[in-house]
Amino acid sequence: MDISEKNTAALVAQKLLEIKAIRLQPENPFTWASGWKSPIYCDNRLSLSYPEIRTYIKNELALAISDNFPGVASIAGVATAGIPQGALLADTLGLPFIYVRSKPKGHGMENMIEGKVSPGQKVVVVEDLVSTGGSSLKAVDDLKKAGFDVLGMVAIFTYGFDLAKENFARAGVKLVCLSDYASLLPLAVAYDYVSENDLSTLEKWRSNPSTWSPL
Repeated sequence: MDISEKNTAALVAQKLLEIKAIRLQPENPFTWASGWKSPIYCDNRLSLSYPEIRTYIKNELALAISDNFPGVASIAGVATAGIPQGALLADTLGLPFIYVRSKPKGHGMENMIEGKVSPGQKVVVVEDLVSTGGSSLKAVDDLKKAGFDVLGMVAIFTYGFDLAKENFARAGVKLVCLSDYASLLPLAVAYDYVSENDLSTLEKWRSNPSTWSPL
């Protein structure tokens, strides 16, 4: 799991905080679909409503792909939040775009992958957010089963969980993110989104998110 560039990581985190795509509530945590309690909620889809930020993120993802995945021939978005980011990116790079469903379409062709399936084609997967990596790596597996040569994955933000690092390493998939939790925390304090006193609990959450409690 790599972060594309230190200055980019800080700037992306700052922009996401400014538009409230990232919210930090250590004393009033969110509940994720998994049941985990979390002091952070990240919804990068909000960036799509801000043209300047949307364009900046798109261009940085394009640079990350150019620097890390030469020979890419198509872009694959992960449903649902990776679809708009991936489509914007594919348009910028002048490449074909496909997207991967979380489960097969329930009617018609019952597709798992939407778009032209080209076995052997080199593809980079686009995610908006990586937590444990489970759904992201499932999309990679589905693309491989369809015959694609998956070069790796890019994402806007990651929490940087050890579990995610282990999952990507085990799968042999290179992940490059624009920003991460470690880049976010100092900015959140500097711009008064949280206090210095909150840092300890925020750092403890990232170390063990499945059992974390604000109490």
